[in-house]
Amino acid sequence: MLENKRILITGGAGFLGYHLAQELPAYGVSEMAFNDIAPFFKEEYPEGSVLVNVDVRDKEGMLRLMRDQRINVVIHTAAALPLWKRSEIYSTNVDGLRTTLEAAEEVGVERFVYISSTAVYGVPEKHPLVESDPLEGVGAYGETKILGEQICDEFRSRGMSISIIRPKTFIGTARLGVFQILYDWVDSGKRIPIIGKGYNRYQLLEVTDLTHAIALATAAPHEVANDTYNVGADRFQQVRQDVGDLCEFAGNGARVMPTPAKLVKPTLAFFEFIHVSPLYKWVYGTADKDSYVSTDKISEKLGWKPKYSNADALITSHKWYLEHKDELAHSRPGVTHRVGWDQGVLGFFKRFM
Repeated sequence: MLENKRILITGGAGFLGYHLAQELPAYGVSEMAFNDIAPFFKEEYPEGSVLVNVDVRDKEGMLRLMRDQRINVVIHTAAALPLWKRSEIYSTNVDGLRTTLEAAEEVGVERFVYISSTAVYGVPEKHPLVESDPLEGVGAYGETKILGEQICDEFRSRGMSISIIRPKTFIGTARLGVFQILYDWVDSGKRIPIIGKGYNRYQLLEVTDLTHAIALATAAPHEVANDTYNVGADRFQQVRQDVGDLCEFAGNGARVMPTPAKLVKPTLAFFEFIHVSPLYKWVYGTADKDSYVSTDKISEKLGWKPKYSNADALITSHKWYLEHKDELAHSRPGVTHRVGWDQGVLGFFKRFM
């Protein structure tokens, strides 16, 4: 399917980069290079993978990497996440994307896949969301993803073939970040607070379903690949049901606990403002709202079909956490999806749940 493709995965040390390294060989890919500013663990990548610590904002470094490895496909997953400083989010997500596109254009890359986000839709009232709906990002991360798509449109107009993928929040094996907090509370048999009554539907995505979508876009003819696609689970329930299924799997007394959104959200906003909570506006601001997209377009044009439901994805991810929690207990918290986040004030409240 992707034989003879020499693929560069930016942000290759991250959660999605790690899974692309595991999954793409099944599609015929044998030549892969990965770049990141974070350290790589060589044993996690297929033999022969090229692992380079170069910043996507370094045009000369990116040009040298693409030329040396004769890259003909770039999958751009590199991004600064919402817990980063605003200036770093903008420079990485906007300047870094432009620099990478300029390098790709200069070396004649055949296909560019940009991983955007459904955060570009903001917090709309209308659902399901389709690709032509208005864009209104929340916070620096959502804003930069919109700017990133505009940059992609600019390079499309210059003749480049660019797939834009807008995934819902994706989880799976080795996913930590904010989800480690959920898994820790569930594993402890705690009441699991949800914002609001939990009757809203919040779509997730299992990471291997996302890697499948990326592979399909990479292999597709230009006329269908050069487009924008939503990606999300097609089986998801109300939040209280999906989280309840995870608690039922745990079987240790963990249970869903609804909370009054009108009180909790301002409190979380205050905790975020004084830097004692890992929950940022996009998380708590949308937690009690419906949030789901239509995947009809990618299903019809690329033949994509997800395997996992929300509950499947949560349980798969939680199983991995249980298998690795002892080693994770000794790791330092950070701000990426592959490490746990400091619970901050949430750790205090956990004692009383």
